[in-house]
Amino acid sequence: MKVPDAQPRIEALRTGGPNKPYAVLGRSYTPITTDAEIRESGLASWYGGKFHGRPTASGERYDMHAMTAAHPTMPIPSYARVRNPVNGREVIVRVNDRGPFSPGRIIDLSLAAAVRLGVSHAVSPVEVERLTHEAIRSGDWRR
Repeated sequence: MKVPDAQPRIEALRTGGPNKPYAVLGRSYTPITTDAEIRESGLASWYGGKFHGRPTASGERYDMHAMTAAHPTMPIPSYARVRNPVNGREVIVRVNDRGPFSPGRIIDLSLAAAVRLGVSHAVSPVEVERLTHEAIRSGDWRR
């Protein structure tokens, strides 16, 4: 069964909660608290069964079968387009968690997102674009 992309909607950004500064493994992170455009290229990993059902940074339960992702500084909640430059596949995910915290990685994908992108076999290159409220409002995120 093909899991559908997350459906972007405008959600309020908070300055506290999951968007407050934090530290993991001796490194400090300051999440973005504005509706900023973010574009990054780097490595993606995925997280699955070990975290399935556990709370995410947003307080939601992690569902490895949903189109979600973790990002170290993107506002929570956010929506992002993730593209695999090797095969051209793209997915829309809802960012509701923090991570990854391994050097060189820019996003952790749910198992469903990783499978759809064809990156569930290994850490893989991706391009990430945060969908702004304006892009969601105007429908520009649909390509």
